Amino acid sequence: KLAPFAASLAPQPQEHGALLKLKKMFISKFGSAPKFYARAPGRVNLIGEHIDYCGYAVLPMAIEQDILIAVEPVKTEVVQLANTNPLYLDFSTSVNNIHVNKTKPVWHNYFLCGLKGVQEHFGLNSPTGMNCLLDGTIPPSSGLSSSSALVCCAGLVTLTANGKTLSKVEVAEICTKSERYIGTEGGGMDQSISFLAEEGTAKLIEFSPLRATDVRLPSGAAFVIANSCVEMNKAATSHYNIRVMECRLATKLLAKSKGLEWKTMLKLQDVQAKLGVSLKEMLTVVEEVFHPEPYSTEEICTCLGISLEELRTQILSQNTQDVTTFKLYQRSKHVYSEAARVLEFQKICSEAPASAIQLLGELMNQSHISCRDMYECSCPELDQLVDICLQFGAIGSRLTGAGWGGCTVSMVPSDKLSTFLTNVKEAYYKSNAQRLALEKNSLFATKPGGGALVFLEA
Repeated sequence: KLAPFAASLAPQPQEHGALLKLKKMFISKFGSAPKFYARAPGRVNLIGEHIDYCGYAVLPMAIEQDILIAVEPVKTEVVQLANTNPLYLDFSTSVNNIHVNKTKPVWHNYFLCGLKGVQEHFGLNSPTGMNCLLDGTIPPSSGLSSSSALVCCAGLVTLTANGKTLSKVEVAEICTKSERYIGTEGGGMDQSISFLAEEGTAKLIEFSPLRATDVRLPSGAAFVIANSCVEMNKAATSHYNIRVMECRLATKLLAKSKGLEWKTMLKLQDVQAKLGVSLKEMLTVVEEVFHPEPYSTEEICTCLGISLEELRTQILSQNTQDVTTFKLYQRSKHVYSEAARVLEFQKICSEAPASAIQLLGELMNQSHISCRDMYECSCPELDQLVDICLQFGAIGSRLTGAGWGGCTVSMVPSDKLSTFLTNVKEAYYKSNAQRLALEKNSLFATKPGGGALVFLEA
């Protein structure tokens, strides 16, 4: 069992400039000093896109960029939130009446998700009030999990301020559930890596039960993140939740076609587990059962033997009620093939053959093609950026995160890193004034970073 978070309270590192800067701003804002700081990192998913909510393992690593919150517990029943970025307005609310506004995925609502999740888990009747000042270095809406890092950091803040302890696995699971307050049907990868990450290693994250296994990345290659500068907020768009629903409907139709108890099944992994077959065999089942043309709601009802009313009230989520067609063949084909690529990626890393970098690069490239063509979660800018990265020496390159904007991740031989960065900067960023303005935080090599932490005020 992992140590409770109370055990990971650490004295503030004296040289940490970000904490000192945050402390000064906190004092000028609230007139008193913070008592502790919480940090939660962003992440980059190396492979395994859109499969966590289908029950399959993913392979992310934490990055150095993070959300940092300075906190002072107070005697009032009020949470006051402020942000070092003047674009994000101050917010305050009673700790006894937390309401997450789904229609407005603004920054403070993500904090409220983490706050509400921990409060409800412990049934806190008189939770502690807090003054909080937030600073963040993860580019927003970039597919590097800035929103989930904020939910995780808020959950950690609430735990610490109220003197409660949980294991890292428990708090990751609470934060996964609580982010759904804002309407995002996520699968748990982002919250899990935020808490379970360790410096120097990527992680294979598996679900039900949640567990993390070290994956040592090959030496001789660097992983480079490049931001397309197209913002995508998955809570504010329907693309993400429609894909979740398409996978759920595909699960039910596959299960029904195989004579399984389809009504209780929600995830594509459930069908594979019940049939007891390999991922490769599941791809054959997909070819047998589904046609490539989109399925209308009427056809889905006919296949399942239910009425349109039953489909809407018992299966479709609130935010997918108005969708009239669903692509079941393409989505399930992506999920089963991507799940197989994740396991192959882990196997190559553990066996470390001489050709490891080449083999991993091929898997990343296949992943991007599947995301682009089968899952349709790319965009022209991401495709252009992937092409540029491959042109200038990346062995593998793919979109990372939900897609429809955000970032790519590329594996680049270490000896080519410097010229790669120069060439990509020239080709993608310098041609566009808006991108050039964001370039400083948009193109960087990264190493596996550590997970969420609490620092005590020195």
